[in-house]
Amino acid sequence: MKKFIAIVVAIVAFVPFYSCDKEETSTEHYLILKFKFDPTQARLNNLGQPTAVPVGHAAQSPVFNTISSHYVEMAPNANTQLGQGTVLYHAPETTAGGTTAIDFSQAKIVAQDEVFLKIPLKQVTAGTYQWMRVSLSYQNYGITVRHSGADYQGTLASFVGFNTYITNHSIGNTFFTVNGNRSQGYWAFALNDFPYSSSGQAPAGATTVPNPLAATSPIPAGSCVVTGQFAVPLQISGNESKDVVVTLSLSTNHSFEWIDSTPDGKYEPSAGETVVDMGLRGLLPTYVK
Repeated sequence: MKKFIAIVVAIVAFVPFYSCDKEETSTEHYLILKFKFDPTQARLNNLGQPTAVPVGHAAQSPVFNTISSHYVEMAPNANTQLGQGTVLYHAPETTAGGTTAIDFSQAKIVAQDEVFLKIPLKQVTAGTYQWMRVSLSYQNYGITVRHSGADYQGTLASFVGFNTYITNHSIGNTFFTVNGNRSQGYWAFALNDFPYSSSGQAPAGATTVPNPLAATSPIPAGSCVVTGQFAVPLQISGNESKDVVVTLSLSTNHSFEWIDSTPDGKYEPSAGETVVDMGLRGLLPTYVK
């Protein structure tokens, strides 16, 4: 009996060490992507150069609620063509609307600092990456609207992807039924405290998509692949001992732009002022290893 008890004690004493050892060897590390919205970041044009609001236009820096992306890629250098880098994410698409489009019903929509993407680092191609490319597809943010001399707060849903199939979408308790494809620049708006809503379409080709690599690695017209450079290249070995967290800081600096026909710097749809640009104004990727 004493011998039996001694054996049991020995087994019990061994189990915790065995369990800990097993847990340590099975630890998984991840590449994690998050978004950040910065109204103080540089306001860039399509070539990635600083730009001001054009004469005759006005703009405001919206207060972002959420965002979604259609495509994420890391590029080793400035000559890496779109699609030839390491593709981290490609959202579901559909032909339900006739032509290929982003399937909005399956879009992953996140707020600032929420995890958008989390993949095992062992699935990421090892290498050194200088650039991030992010194809943005959906934005939801607060803006100020003027009507009859008074300012009101509202929420705008902005679809900036190349083409999006939408059955329906909502802003608070306001629902919009579409049941079709909408090209880049479709938007819908609802006042926060009053029963008013509207929708429209920005002009084709008017959405700003900053790409500092336009000369060496262009993007297709109508896409929303915003490109940004790491201050220090990101190195992935596949043998990292901790997670790698990449933050994609997007410039919201006067990113909501309209024709200011009044002109007073106030967005006033009832005076015939129309939206012309809802593109993000730059990307600054950073990482923590």
